[in-house]
Amino acid sequence: MTDNPYGVTPPARPALRKSLGVLDGVAVAASSTAATTSIGIGLGVTAGVVGLHLPAIMLLAFLPVLGIAGAYSRLNKVEPNAGNGYVWVGRSLSPWLGFMVGWVNIVAVVAFLAYTTAVTGSALLQLAGKAGWHQVGPLTLDPGSTAQTTAVGLVVLALVTVTAVTGIRTAARMQTGLLIFEYAVLLGFCGYGIVTGPHPFSLSWFDPFAITSASALAQGLLLSVFCYWGFEAAFSVNEEVRDPRDASRAGFITLVTMLGLFLLGSIAFQRVLSEPELAGHGAEGLAYFGDRLASEPLAALPLVALMFSAVASLQAGVIPTARAMFAMSRDRTLGPVWSSVSVRYGTPAAGTLLVGAVAGVVAALSLVIRRLSDMIMATVSAVGIVVALSYALTALAAAVRFRGLLREDWRQGVRAVVLPALSAAALLALGGYLGWSFYTSTDHLELRADNGWFLLLTPLAMIASGFVAAAWARWVRRSPYFRTGTGTDADAPQLLTVSP
Repeated sequence: MTDNPYGVTPPARPALRKSLGVLDGVAVAASSTAATTSIGIGLGVTAGVVGLHLPAIMLLAFLPVLGIAGAYSRLNKVEPNAGNGYVWVGRSLSPWLGFMVGWVNIVAVVAFLAYTTAVTGSALLQLAGKAGWHQVGPLTLDPGSTAQTTAVGLVVLALVTVTAVTGIRTAARMQTGLLIFEYAVLLGFCGYGIVTGPHPFSLSWFDPFAITSASALAQGLLLSVFCYWGFEAAFSVNEEVRDPRDASRAGFITLVTMLGLFLLGSIAFQRVLSEPELAGHGAEGLAYFGDRLASEPLAALPLVALMFSAVASLQAGVIPTARAMFAMSRDRTLGPVWSSVSVRYGTPAAGTLLVGAVAGVVAALSLVIRRLSDMIMATVSAVGIVVALSYALTALAAAVRFRGLLREDWRQGVRAVVLPALSAAALLALGGYLGWSFYTSTDHLELRADNGWFLLLTPLAMIASGFVAAAWARWVRRSPYFRTGTGTDADAPQLLTVSP
């Protein structure tokens, strides 16, 4: 490494083991995106907002996310770093904004893990019901109970966290097997539903202008962005792939695959289920869809696929979060425990276990919202806003970093600068409009998923906590990140001389 031009000697850089190829990256990213969970639960939640226009909203949301993916890919080419947006935004915009991007992604994933923990438990309890097991002693099993589903899900969370510690290669192989089963079930049932569904196909399903209101359009778009969220997990393991370009390939492959699955699922659901049925079954939507198409035991297959998807997404959520905290700890913006690498497994083992433990605590705290469907709605809305903010800032970082291409090659400049900037503007506008609609929708605060102030307060608390943590890192930990805005490896010449 050359002399540091900032006059700050970066800390010694712990190394992660390079063992992954492009297919492993796809497995991690696809599991993190969790198409089966998004179809089984997210479609019903979104239908409650946009009605029978799921294909339109999924297509419309794909456009800004595609621009975001291009920004991630281009930044990854010049600076592959496990912290990705945290480092890229810190370098190109502001260390404070960079830290906030890293922080809100961590908090959002922890919230996602808490909600997925309950979803996993719900799927297991639904399977128990199909097997005739409806009671344990005096307790009647209820797949809609947040308390019961969280208790069962916490056991699964503990198991997958331990698996994530033993090595990302092992985790990727496990996720590949789960994905093959999930996608086979999805393709089979959705294809059959499209062919045999009783409700006629309509081109109006693809018309976003038919959505009833601007606020419904904005909320539907952010819910759909949430469904795509997770493709960037491929970039969180970019220090563990043998070729950094494999992370970009994995991200794009995952994103396009998700688009195809979401369109297939949304059309199939609307062919088979009426609008009230689609919006009214929450966490049990995929099971209800399966029951409408087949009798037992085949009807249980979509539910098994949902369970596998939830388990895989739990593990895939733990993995990139531990890597993000590893990168931040490496810069001394977080404590040293997060950058401790296991000699045996070559993974941030202590950090991985802590991420699982924190997610478990948050899952237990979520019991203040008693019904699973309410908890899902509250979590998805909050995470959708902070994910949109994180994506937008990362895209702006790419636009700023590569703005010189506009003078050198306008075609490259459009792809590297204009498209990411437009995607960022769209997401910021959506998030701002949705936040304003939450604020004006009520005049008091309640811990309910339909209370606008609660839905707005949750993402604001996530963002505010990031600035508090940043202040601690800046003035207590005295991290050099806040003087340089770069990660520990950002000045390596082999990274900075790669052509964008």
